[in-house]
Amino acid sequence: MEPTQDTPPRVTRRRVRTRARLLDAAFAVFAAKGFGRVSIEEVCEAAGYSRGAFYSNFATLDELFFALYQERADLIAAQVADALAQDGPDLDVPASVDRVTEVLLLDVDWLLVKTDFLVHAARDPAVAGALLDHRARLRRAIADRLSRARGHTALPAVLGDADGAAHAVVAAYDGVTTQLLLDRDVTAARAWLGQLLTALLTDGSRTPA
Repeated sequence: MEPTQDTPPRVTRRRVRTRARLLDAAFAVFAAKGFGRVSIEEVCEAAGYSRGAFYSNFATLDELFFALYQERADLIAAQVADALAQDGPDLDVPASVDRVTEVLLLDVDWLLVKTDFLVHAARDPAVAGALLDHRARLRRAIADRLSRARGHTALPAVLGDADGAAHAVVAAYDGVTTQLLLDRDVTAARAWLGQLLTALLTDGSRTPA
């Protein structure tokens, strides 16, 4: 049967591997040089492919950058949701915080790419919409878990509802990772984020409020 005009092109295993290698190579190059200082040729060279392989997967460097961010951001959102789902109705705040901080603080290279994407989004409303959507999904994953814990685990009244607590968690992460970009001390940043989130979501101790 011949493909019709409306039939999407078949995605082969080779194409999937090519796309994955281009994304991995782009991640390394973007982290090292920064978005805006990277050419398609540099990404192709790092991946070991020609420009033809690039254009069979991405129309522009912007499209590749967006795909890279979306892939990593979706993975992190899923990991956070999974980390928060491991408790029963009672929310063990310190244990959940420990699991989430292990997921959220990945590495400095990811934070560099994420920061580049934030700056890019600040100048492009379409890209900003995608970034806002990801952050909203991340907050929803946190807020949904906190909402299910209400009645079992008390949250500080100053945070308001579960949505307010989720905003505070993401804001704390943003602040700690900004410092991490400057001092590159991942161990200290992970410890500080854990202490900050525990203080936000409890009375400041290692036990729920």
